[in-house]
Amino acid sequence: MVSGVTSLSLVRNELFVTMEEAESSLEHFIAERHNGSLLQQAVESLHQVRGTLNLVELAGAELLAQEVLEQATDIPAGAGEERDVQLSALSNALHVLRRYLESVDVHRQEMPELLLPAINALRQAGGQAALPESFFFSVRLDHARPRTAPVALDAAAKEVEGRRLRHMYQVGLLGFIREQNPQASLKLMGRAMLRLDGLYANEPRGRLCWIGAAALEAQLDGQLLPRKSRKQLFSRIDRELKQVLANSQYETPRSLLKELLYLVALADSCGPAATPVRRLFGLTSLPFTDHLLEEEYQRLAGPGQAVMRSLSSAIREELTSVKDMLDLIERGTVQAENLGNLHAVLGKLSKTLGMVGLSSADNVLNAQLQTVAAWSEEHPPQPQELLKLADAVLYAEGMVASLERGERRDISAGQLPPGRELESFAYYQLNEARIVVIDEARGGLALAKRAITAYLESDGDRMHLSNVPFSLQAVRGGLWFLGQERAAALVGACAEYIQTQMFEAPQMPSEQMLETLADALSSLEYYLEAGAVMRPETHPSVLDLAAESVRALGLPVAA
Repeated sequence: MVSGVTSLSLVRNELFVTMEEAESSLEHFIAERHNGSLLQQAVESLHQVRGTLNLVELAGAELLAQEVLEQATDIPAGAGEERDVQLSALSNALHVLRRYLESVDVHRQEMPELLLPAINALRQAGGQAALPESFFFSVRLDHARPRTAPVALDAAAKEVEGRRLRHMYQVGLLGFIREQNPQASLKLMGRAMLRLDGLYANEPRGRLCWIGAAALEAQLDGQLLPRKSRKQLFSRIDRELKQVLANSQYETPRSLLKELLYLVALADSCGPAATPVRRLFGLTSLPFTDHLLEEEYQRLAGPGQAVMRSLSSAIREELTSVKDMLDLIERGTVQAENLGNLHAVLGKLSKTLGMVGLSSADNVLNAQLQTVAAWSEEHPPQPQELLKLADAVLYAEGMVASLERGERRDISAGQLPPGRELESFAYYQLNEARIVVIDEARGGLALAKRAITAYLESDGDRMHLSNVPFSLQAVRGGLWFLGQERAAALVGACAEYIQTQMFEAPQMPSEQMLETLADALSSLEYYLEAGAVMRPETHPSVLDLAAESVRALGLPVAA
């Protein structure tokens, strides 16, 4: 029997007619809830659609049609507002199903993963659990991992170290869930899992840490989207880690392993953590990427989600044209037409900025409109007026740049009265200066970590450490400048350890102590990368984590 995409063309005309009938009946029922016959017509059409898809063996499309049918059957005649979410999900699912089948018919390629968002939206509307991302993914889970050399620690020390590393994972997880620099958060989580894998490598409980580290590396290297399902997945790992620490014979649930392996396959990562996992489980490249799935689903469901970025790009073009006009005016090329255009563009920009939520930038430009309106060839702008307008434009440009980076460092409308543009722009410049200091500090910490790695790989060649204490002291000074005294003290403690216990000491510290030092530096690096210096209230436990590692090095830490 011919099946799949090759047989869709044999039934496409009848199938699409039936789907249109189902959509039409459902739309009429939504408008006339009392008319149960309309709902019954939709259900009968959906039965035919499901049966046809079953016949041609389009598994993903059949599953979505089945979900639609079950949800439609569940809705009673006369359904009230409490069913609006469910009805909306039904309409959207039918729209996605039709667009998907059209795409399969044209491109002759199935991609059932595209239908999971619509399926899960339906299930959620009906109070059912969502299907996992790996629903259409197959992998054998019974492969045994090769044995490795574990970290030499007794049971008590393992327990203490395990708790500290789980805390490290939790700190990174919190940042990932909040999407406060997910890359930095993933690095911290990945480091925690790698270190836990070192503790439990040859024990049953080590399997979760090994595969979890590979999945985190894949999420980072593959630039996978921070979907809600992935936040829930990595949160589930944290809950499982509680059992890992308590039970040496803990066995990871197969469903969790499958989800993690799907991420490794999806990212097609070749990193040091993912590569041995891919090799052992025979994971081959999938015929799609995460971003392709997102783009294709948005194409099926409607407009994409990149509207804000496109809009900010258009705003920047308008701001550039304003700066060009100002440049012409400053050179004395003043024409009534130029001034009229300038006023019109500023008015349009002001409204657009307000619409996208940049109210302070809107206020700044709006405050200049009256001044610009008074300019003419007979009454040209004064130098001081041009400077004020230039400051306003630069401020607006800075706010748009923050929008493009996904930040919202805006000032509310009530905090920026007209005439305060210079002060607000200076505030923006100060923030930019702080960012520069933070970037330099991050560079210093990254340099220290690389030097320690080189020191370890060269069996203790101290020349690799010659500049590290100086670099860390520079980082310490930058943090003091930013008012981060506690972070500065922790960096200073790391610098002292490197100077006295590594550079000046006759013997190398143990590998465990070097890893603990790297943990401390990684925690401080995360504190900088995830924006905690700018918003310390959102990362209250990051410095506690760094302090735990510094204490484990045997150094005093102020409370």
